[in-house]
Amino acid sequence: MATVELRELEYQAWNGFLVTHDRIWREIEAGIAPLNVSMAEYSVLALLGQAGRKGMRMSELAQRRLMSTGGFTRLADRLEHRGLIERRPSPGDGRGFEAVLTRDGRALLRKAWRQQYSDLHRLFFDRLDDEHLRNLAEVWARLAPDDDGALEEGAP
Repeated sequence: MATVELRELEYQAWNGFLVTHDRIWREIEAGIAPLNVSMAEYSVLALLGQAGRKGMRMSELAQRRLMSTGGFTRLADRLEHRGLIERRPSPGDGRGFEAVLTRDGRALLRKAWRQQYSDLHRLFFDRLDDEHLRNLAEVWARLAPDDDGALEEGAP
């Protein structure tokens, strides 16, 4: 079987994405480390922050974090033990649970958001103009999965 190789432009685009993602991820992670929160924990807190005071079903959080149910449960246990979230029976059906941020969780999230947004501007947004950002937004939209979770071939 013949080895498929990348063209130089493809390599530069892909490698640039990987290097940039890794660098920004590591710097954001280092920025929130003094808050004693991991990136995985932060991402759950951020999803709950976006969901507002009504919270979000545990199953949806696990799905959006792309984690196994068991792995997510352990992460949620840690957050609950630290007093950052609480779990409540789902009012709709009583079978599932919803997670909500506690007062301490909201306070921590506000600090983490301030740090992350500052880092994102320094590392990313301040280096690009609006045309660059529109082009990136268009690229990410083209690469977004379709409703079935698969990438569309030949997406417009």
